[in-house]
Amino acid sequence: METWYYIDSGNRSPSYNMALDEKLMNWHKEGTIPPVIRFYGWQPATLSLGYFQRVEKEINMEEVKRHSLGFVRRSTGGRSVLHDDELTYSVIVSEDHPRMPESVTEAYRIISEGLLQGFRLLDLQAEFSIPKTDEEKKALKQPRSSVCFDAPSWYELVVEGRKVAGSAQTRSKGVILQHGSIILSIDEEKLFDLFNYSSEKVRRRMQHSFSKKAVAINELLEVSVSLADVKDAFKIGFEKGLDIHLESFQLTNEQEQEVLKLASEKYEQDRWNYKL
Repeated sequence: METWYYIDSGNRSPSYNMALDEKLMNWHKEGTIPPVIRFYGWQPATLSLGYFQRVEKEINMEEVKRHSLGFVRRSTGGRSVLHDDELTYSVIVSEDHPRMPESVTEAYRIISEGLLQGFRLLDLQAEFSIPKTDEEKKALKQPRSSVCFDAPSWYELVVEGRKVAGSAQTRSKGVILQHGSIILSIDEEKLFDLFNYSSEKVRRRMQHSFSKKAVAINELLEVSVSLADVKDAFKIGFEKGLDIHLESFQLTNEQEQEVLKLASEKYEQDRWNYKL
């Protein structure tokens, strides 16, 4: 059984979270660390933007500030995510790993097997979403909303047809980064405050539609689970789903300084976050 590293970063700043994911990719590419599963949270709660999204068109920055949220652009694509009451995960693994298919969607399926097993350990009968109709596939290419959880993509996890985990993937220098959110609870009013709409009517229609398409773990369970419970379930889930053993890993002081430097020089800068 292959051993991968496991990192629980706890709650960290938006810039630190994105910088550490990038550095883990670099270190894995250099061969200094094996593949990694990382769990983390956000301090403060943060709106993350997909790499290709346009701030001025889609995001209401006045509301982001009014809610005292952090703000950061991800290196991955996809749509905006409000990181609040959730477990965020990342997976870093080489493209040429024997278990990784060349296809992006098939790699999603393999990595997301860990998520599937985690949900089942929480007694949630999750299943993979597979868009079937031409209309569903077109909707993925031309999303009606800026909100990540508005609709499931290929091989994302759904329970009773509603999305329970949102993920995004990028590849750089032969390394895959997939990261995503496992939501414990959602504040829909706060979430929908953060975007621009042509009218209040459009906002309410989108918000109403969203509640039918996305759901949080603790809405589905009779007894709410804690973040610690969720971490335990998904750690075991990744081990089962990927047939690996996870070994806890702590960054060295030198590695920590590298992360902080990248956070300061890239992910805290307006030229990155606003694409100036």
